[in-house]
Order: sequence, then C-alpha cells, then structure tokens
Amino acid sequence: MKRPPKISSITVSDVAREAKVSKATAARVLGGYGRVSQAVHVAVLEAAKALDYRPNELARSMTTGRSGSIGVVVGDIENPFFSLAVRGISDIARLSGINVILANSGEEVEAERNAIRVLLAKQVDGLIVTPAQAGDIAHLREISCPLTLLDRALPELDVDTVTVDDRDAALRATRMLTEAGHRRIAYVTAAVLSGDFRGAASRINTSTVRERILGFLEACREAGIEDAERNIRFGSRRSERSHASLVQLLRSADRPTAILASDSVVALDLFKAIRECGLGIPRDISLVTFHDADWTSVTTPPITVIDQPVYALGKSAAELLIRRLKGDDRPPERIVLPTTIIERMSVGGPLTQSDDRS
Repeated sequence: MKRPPKISSITVSDVAREAKVSKATAARVLGGYGRVSQAVHVAVLEAAKALDYRPNELARSMTTGRSGSIGVVVGDIENPFFSLAVRGISDIARLSGINVILANSGEEVEAERNAIRVLLAKQVDGLIVTPAQAGDIAHLREISCPLTLLDRALPELDVDTVTVDDRDAALRATRMLTEAGHRRIAYVTAAVLSGDFRGAASRINTSTVRERILGFLEACREAGIEDAERNIRFGSRRSERSHASLVQLLRSADRPTAILASDSVVALDLFKAIRECGLGIPRDISLVTFHDADWTSVTTPPITVIDQPVYALGKSAAELLIRRLKGDDRPPERIVLPTTIIERMSVGGPLTQSDDRS
C-alpha cells in the first residue's frame, strides 16, 4: 500500500497535478499573483486543501517579492493597552492572509531600532510602530517599506498615523475633577523625565505623554490652580522604588485629593498604594485613569476611566498598512479616534478639614 506523502513534502507540483493545471498556473494561484480564470482558481485552492498543502514562505517570497508578513513594534507588550491593539492588528491581518511578527521596545529607542532591523532582515512587507521617542527617529525615516504609526504621532514623518486626541481626553478628565471641587490634583505617568517638569514640554519625547500633560495643565489653569506642574509625577514604573514613591506621595501632608493616571498599569499600582496607606476611594482620594482595563470595572469601587478605542486603533493601523501593501498611493492619512469617559464610582468631592477630623 502506497503511503500518502508527508505534509512537509507536498509541493506546488503536487497541487498542480491534482488540479490538472500547469505548475506555473498553480504557483500563480497559491502565490496570489498573476491572473487565472475563476474556475482554475477554485480548482487549485480545492486541490491545495485536499492535499493539506502548506506554502514554503521562503520560496513564495522569492517568487512574489512578498513575505506575507508585517512587523509590529510596541512599547510594552505587558501593558493591556498594547495587547488589545495588537489583537486588532492581528485580526485584520489574518483576514488578509498576512502573518504578524511582534516585537517589544520596552520604550527604549535602541531596542526599537534593533527590532526594526531584525524585522526588515526577515523581509516583512510593512511595519506598524509605536515610536518610543519623538526626538530620535532617524531609523524610522530610513524605512523603505510601508510604515504606519500606532497611538503616537510624529508630525515631521509623512506616514499613515492612527491616534486618539490625548490632550482633549486629559482636559476633560481633569475638568471633571476640578468641577468636583478638587484643587490638589496629581498627574502620574510611567514616562521618565529628568528633573522637574516646570513647563518643559519640549523635553518630553513621547507625543501621548506630552499631549496628556498639556491637557491636564490646561484644565488646571481654567480652574485657577497655580503651579500645577509640581503635581506631575514621572517614572511610575513597576518597581519597589516606584511603589515606595507613590506611598510617600499619598502619606505627605499635602497629598493630592485626586489623581489622573496615565494608563491602567500605573493606576493599578496607585490603587494598591492607596489601600496600603489606609485611604479610601473616593472618600479620601479620587482616581481616574486612561484605558478601560478589565480590572477597573470589578474593583470596589469600580474606577472611572478614559475609554480609548484601543482595538479600533490597532484595526485601523492594520487597514491603513494593508491598503498600502495593495498599492494605494494616496497621501498619508492621519486618523484621530474619539475617546469617552466612563463614569463609575471613584470620583467624589475633596474632604474638608472638618470632615477629615471626624
């Protein structure tokens, strides 16, 4: 009895023989290039399915000049924000038969540069990148394949970009806190900045960080809050030192009565620190965060969030990139998606001195 060929041994020639067409015709159908009749196209695909044909990606890339893959470089794959965005990218890519190769920069430019170098060496057809810094983008300018920016804009780079209006989102969230009566409001971010902020927006190299801080400060100015810059806390990362710094902030004599967190990872650490200090939300301190992470709706109390359309960000970025891969040469598009504030139970009015003594 003749044994069926192993999966790895099925070739284009086998598919061609099964479909009763030439090898060149089968290669055109399986490679997605050239023109064939609908009947032939169906016959070849049915033959490939019957034989469980698996394409040789290297051979296909040599024939078509395409690898059938795109590279994605994000800042922190442990952050639920980026995980959900990558899900949006992957779902759209899969529908187009495109593989996704993911890399993590850790928000470091050198790591981002190396990741892009590796992805290009793998001959990806295009790239989706969340830039680590706006001040060091020479490596992005040198990319020769289609490039789409995710979540962070670079005005000087003329490529497709998908973002949200971070300044407006932070403005509205901070305004909600000032309208509740808060005057000691802190903005806490994982971003690192040496020295005090003190209006040095130009020293912030990440567009989302800069825009959110500017929105926060604008709302503070509207409410007549002076010297709000001193309440911006940088470097809140997952470390014992960072956690200790948050605890110190919460135990200080002039601790904030409300905090706006830059993302759900920072907010979760804040939530833990608030509990550790014996404070209650929103009795002692109000808390709002960017990103509607799963945990924010199941805590006691549930946390008010700025809901960003994260999945849609990834989906839109993938759609723009795939459009370029199909030959679209229209001018670069800059898509700005709206955000909404989901009000839960973590915002209240600040305690008065009499309340504090009771």
